[in-house]
Amino acid sequence: MSTEVMVPTLGESISEATLGEWLKKPGDAVKADEAVASLETDKVSVEVNAPVAGVMGQQSVKVGDTVSVGATIGSIEAGDGAPAKVAEPAPRAEAPVQPTADSPPREQPHADALPQTLSPSVRRLVLEKHVDPSTIKGSGKDGRLTKDDVLAAASSGAKPTPPSSPVPAPSPTGDRREERVRMTRLRQTIATRLKDAQNTAALLTTFNDVDMTAVMGARARYKELFETKHGVRLGFMGFFVKAAVMALKDVPNVNASIDGDEIVYRDYADISVAVSAPGGLVVPVIRDAQALSVAAIERTIGEFGAKARAGTLTMDEMKGGTFTISNGGVFGSLMSTPIINPPQSAVLGLHRIEDRAVVRDGQVVVRPMMYLALSYDHRLIDGREAVTFLVAVKNAIEDPTRILIDL
Repeated sequence: MSTEVMVPTLGESISEATLGEWLKKPGDAVKADEAVASLETDKVSVEVNAPVAGVMGQQSVKVGDTVSVGATIGSIEAGDGAPAKVAEPAPRAEAPVQPTADSPPREQPHADALPQTLSPSVRRLVLEKHVDPSTIKGSGKDGRLTKDDVLAAASSGAKPTPPSSPVPAPSPTGDRREERVRMTRLRQTIATRLKDAQNTAALLTTFNDVDMTAVMGARARYKELFETKHGVRLGFMGFFVKAAVMALKDVPNVNASIDGDEIVYRDYADISVAVSAPGGLVVPVIRDAQALSVAAIERTIGEFGAKARAGTLTMDEMKGGTFTISNGGVFGSLMSTPIINPPQSAVLGLHRIEDRAVVRDGQVVVRPMMYLALSYDHRLIDGREAVTFLVAVKNAIEDPTRILIDL
């Protein structure tokens, strides 16, 4: 007797997904509600769970195939859970090499020539993190590497595999390898939306800089007390979200959007915060940020970051948003021109903090400075409004008391 494994409901307005990875092989023991496959939608990864306990049976869909909600992708066979031995997939065929007496032994392949036993999602992560999979002990079935194994190795400082270091030629003629990896559904959606934004909006970016001395001083003084009381670390993003909310009140066009021939104004601020995830950039939304404290904002951002790394963000958590803040500074960016997230009309880009010489009261002094960038839709937001918004954010950050008294 067999039970069908079907594609679950994926979220509002989402009718199909891409099979990203089979987590079980035919013959593997499966528990009820255990994840057997991973699907990739436009924004999040969704696990497909086994409806009953038994043994993984036929898998009717291959990795990379598009599947619809309710479609059958495999089956669970009745059994006592004893895993059946299944042959490993054959490695990709390579050009034959004729051995000679002087031929050097073939060395361990680099990250751009990974063994075919890695799943596509793990393969992508290995390439992104530049780690050597041969040095990582797998925790999956039969010692197979999982995403968690790769992330743990990367965070622990495992020796990276230099992607550009030369590989000794296995034959006198040498080998040059390429690998084609299908774009994930998330990456395809990101590419489409960014290009649509460029094609539709009249994009312009305005810059300013901000002296971080006051905020860094406040953080240094209160971070331990803050964490003790609220159970979350005090970062810079809480200050910037509050500063942006205040500036949005002063310049409502930055929080508005164009809908046909109408402008939609809002008396609330749902702030989208760009978060890096293994599959790409995701943008969860802090709802009603105007009503939240700095502690509540920091707590929400921390929860979003953990969910993004685990791939458990939901569609509802990323839906909507009236204004976006993107912090490229965590990766070392000095300056950038971020692209808006339609139908929003503006995005604030934060960058790295670095000591620079500035003039204060006629004296040259060293201050921790950050560049701010506001990219906006010039169809709705004029240059005067963009500059006014940036100056309001700058004033609030340089004098955080303004945030407390809403000035």
